[in-house]
Amino acid sequence: MILNSHNISRMFLVNKPIDWTSFDVVKKVRGIIQKKYNLKKIKVGHAGTLDPKASGLLIICTGKHTKQMKLFESLNKKYIGTMKIGCVTESFDSETEECNSQPYEQLSIQEIKKVFSNFIGHQEQKPPIFSAVKVNGERLYKKARRGEIDFKVKSRKVTIYKLHVIEINLPFIKFEVECTKGTYIRSLVNDIGKQLVCGAYLYELMRTGIGDFKLEKAIEINEISECV
Repeated sequence: MILNSHNISRMFLVNKPIDWTSFDVVKKVRGIIQKKYNLKKIKVGHAGTLDPKASGLLIICTGKHTKQMKLFESLNKKYIGTMKIGCVTESFDSETEECNSQPYEQLSIQEIKKVFSNFIGHQEQKPPIFSAVKVNGERLYKKARRGEIDFKVKSRKVTIYKLHVIEINLPFIKFEVECTKGTYIRSLVNDIGKQLVCGAYLYELMRTGIGDFKLEKAIEINEISECV
């Protein structure tokens, strides 16, 4: 049998490490397949970006399976995150420096949980300026890293199906969320921080589910070669 890009078609569930981009994982998978099967080309893609500072479930498709990526992208997502209150960052996560410190000691557990409950349901959400959303054909994060902030970012409709506090150890709040595709958890945390009137940013994030696909079924980066 002659191997080509059509023969090697499958889907991987990968646990993306922190500080890897989603495209880094795609390049890793592509490189392993090309080397192992001596291929010049192979289609490889991911079904739903994870930010570099986030870890967790990433669906990688190869060959003919790349045609199914749109289907996977449309599935609901589940995350476990930790936010830090009392300050903000420009990127809404730990990629940039903390600034604008505010007091938070006055907040009660009941007040925090009430604010969280306000964000369950349909809503308009504005993506962070440090994001892969395109404005005039260019990714927002490229503009933001050049210091360009004078542009409008369109809001998008998202739905938060579940959102609850797991643990409060101020200034950190651990939470779980289930939402529609296109939801930015960084923006959600930033909006929660505004309602708490002390600011907040996403300190850690792990994607635990995409539709019925679970993180516990995912392989680690160093296991990809064995699974190809």
